[in-house]
Amino acid sequence: MSFWLFVGPFVVGLLIFSYLPIIWSLVLSFFEAYNTVTPSKFVGLQNYVDMLTDHNFLSSLGTFTIFAVFIVPLTFVLSLALALLVNQVKIARAFFRSVFFLPTACSYVVASLIWKLSIFNGVRFGLANTVLGWFGADGIAWLSTVDPPYYWIPLVTVRLWLQLGFYMILFIAGLQRISPTLYEAAYVDGAKPGWQVFRYITLPQLRATSVAVLILNLIAAYQAFDEFYNLIGNQNYGRPPLVYLYNISLGSIQDLGHGSAGALILAVIIMIVTLLQSRIFGFGKAGD
Repeated sequence: MSFWLFVGPFVVGLLIFSYLPIIWSLVLSFFEAYNTVTPSKFVGLQNYVDMLTDHNFLSSLGTFTIFAVFIVPLTFVLSLALALLVNQVKIARAFFRSVFFLPTACSYVVASLIWKLSIFNGVRFGLANTVLGWFGADGIAWLSTVDPPYYWIPLVTVRLWLQLGFYMILFIAGLQRISPTLYEAAYVDGAKPGWQVFRYITLPQLRATSVAVLILNLIAAYQAFDEFYNLIGNQNYGRPPLVYLYNISLGSIQDLGHGSAGALILAVIIMIVTLLQSRIFGFGKAGD
């Protein structure tokens, strides 16, 4: 009885706010549903066919691919580097952990607006253009210049600032699980501190953590919305899948049938990519 008193409210909330909307979205994806969440006309798989042949939706998937190519490797390398540095600090280690972790508590919307209005706002007095002015360079309209696509710089940097601390903590937890005797044995065998120890001891021991970071990071990239919507809006360039689906479902069209179909297509893509990553890297096997 005590168990259900504690768990019951969370189970009810999960059913009402998570599972029921997912099930209803699945139902809506097979119907016409304009300006309403009530199915009207059954269309079968036509909504899925329309979305898979929609140039704008496919273009939004391409936008995600570019974003993932930038954000996943950068986040992995920089968060691992931060973890290695912070883990070696002997004095005020908790302070440095907190400093790098604090941005994860910041709202994506607030951070995006700071990037847009203060750092990369495109006017002469913006921080980025002020720095360029020190070197005699002209200012750049960061968020509206498509050729070259400078808008990727604020998009990638704001995401890096917001999430590096979280993945750094995951890597620190992994580093602390490595037995010191492995390093002692390596030094006895003649391994040199630095790259050799990192390559043959640290990195292999971080395999499970590394795969988890890659999977979580890729899923988060697929779900990117706040920074894109607040920095660029619903422009044809730099528009990821969730921004496009938001415009279809809640914009002027309010086509919840096609929006639900697109959301489920995106969910299936995330699931397939996650399973492939897990299979390729052997995540979850005994010994991890």
